[in-house]
Amino acid sequence: MTETPDTLRGGFLTGPRFGMTALVVSIMALVLAVAPYATGRDFDGRVRSYLLENPEILQEVSLKLEQKVQQGQVVQARVHAQEMTARIVANPSLLRIDARDPSFGPVDARVTVVEFFDFRCPGCKSTAPEVLRLMQVHPDVRFVFKDWPILDRGTDDTSHYAARAAQAAHLQGKYLPVFRALMAEPALTKAAVDRILAANGVALPTARTAMAGPEIARHLADIQMSAANLGLQGTPTFFINGRAMASIQPADIDRAIRVAKAG
Repeated sequence: MTETPDTLRGGFLTGPRFGMTALVVSIMALVLAVAPYATGRDFDGRVRSYLLENPEILQEVSLKLEQKVQQGQVVQARVHAQEMTARIVANPSLLRIDARDPSFGPVDARVTVVEFFDFRCPGCKSTAPEVLRLMQVHPDVRFVFKDWPILDRGTDDTSHYAARAAQAAHLQGKYLPVFRALMAEPALTKAAVDRILAANGVALPTARTAMAGPEIARHLADIQMSAANLGLQGTPTFFINGRAMASIQPADIDRAIRVAKAG
């Protein structure tokens, strides 16, 4: 999952490099802590030599640390999903399906899937083909797409440009092919967005007028407000019949759809 700008602060301190650095620092701190109570000379030197001669110990500790971190992230995701679901139960309008949202499938479907996403989000890109496949597997399910561009930084507004372009394509009945192509583009640029629009039969002059107009801007602002009220922390985020998913794995989404159908 791609995190929102607020949760990305201090990114270096959350990466694998920091994990190993923290591990080494912790070991050295332990050495220094017990050294005053150890017998014999050069205790810390002997520990250092032992670790250098047996580096697999560091690998084992690092693996165990990574497993604990991953387990903690899974628990946090579940708790956060439960919190968002509770908000929706208390106030269903928080996940209101806007008439401006691109949606596909029966309006009166028993099951509705809502996805918040950014066209530059790696997780969104990796799951997009399976989301489109799920639409074919479950033609009786309504799929709603909420363009939530969160990855722009400084003067770079490519995510917003892509979102506005997709909305303009939707006005011309071209949303899904443009969605598919934008998600498949590995390095999204404004030029690539324009090329994708043209390649999928979108009338560019009309699209550019819509992209610069107030309606699409208001729609994206409303999605941003909805995401904030729900407490979304990143993309992609999926909701199935108003229940937030803790997972972004297509198999888990498929399973949840089937459970909702049977319920």
